[in-house]
Formats: sequence, structure tokens, C-alpha cells
Amino acid sequence: MQLDDELCLCFHVTKRKVMNYIRIERPRRAAQLSECFVAGTGCGCCRTYLARLFDEAVSGGTTEGDEPTSEDYARMRSRYVHQGGGRPPPGATPIDELPQVDPTKGENRGPLDGS
Repeated sequence: MQLDDELCLCFHVTKRKVMNYIRIERPRRAAQLSECFVAGTGCGCCRTYLARLFDEAVSGGTTEGDEPTSEDYARMRSRYVHQGGGRPPPGATPIDELPQVDPTKGENRGPLDGS
């Protein structure tokens, strides 16, 4: 994930905004990152990643090694929402339609709703 990629897809908050917020505001708890343009208060998918950024910033670590690409991150959010993990607010980045794979044939059968 690059600095200008959206980290909170519900409220279009970039990784750069969150990193600058951590650097400048020095929050005491990861939950305070919600004060950064309400990051993490939509569907909730980004909360784990926000907590990780907070923990790594507090410990002086970096987040460069094992980060997903922005496309992989969007797919992870789609799966999270489709599995009932949260509901994005109006105006959020749209959720991708995830194809359902028939395990016996290995082919796409359409969106998760079976159509």
C-alpha cells in the first residue's frame, strides 16, 4: 500500500493522512485514530490495519514489508463486508462483486448472492 492509497475506503482516508495524524497528534490509543477524518468508523474493516499502524509507529517500526496492494486491500474489504463484517456508509468506495467459485469445477458462478 502506497502513502496516497486509501486506507479507510468508507471515508476516503489515505495512509498518508493517518501517518501524519499519528506523527503530529501523537494519539495515546489506536482508537483515537477515528479522530483522523473518522477513519475506522464505517464498516470497520480498516480497524485492524489502523491498530497495526499505530502499534508500529509507537514502537518505532515500519510498515513497508508485508502490506497488501491497494487492489488486494479493496478485495479484503469486499470479503469482509460480504461476510457480514460491517456496512459501509453512503458515499463509501463501492464494494466489489466477488465471484463465487464452484470448488468442483474451479469456475466463477457469479456474485456471492448466487445470481
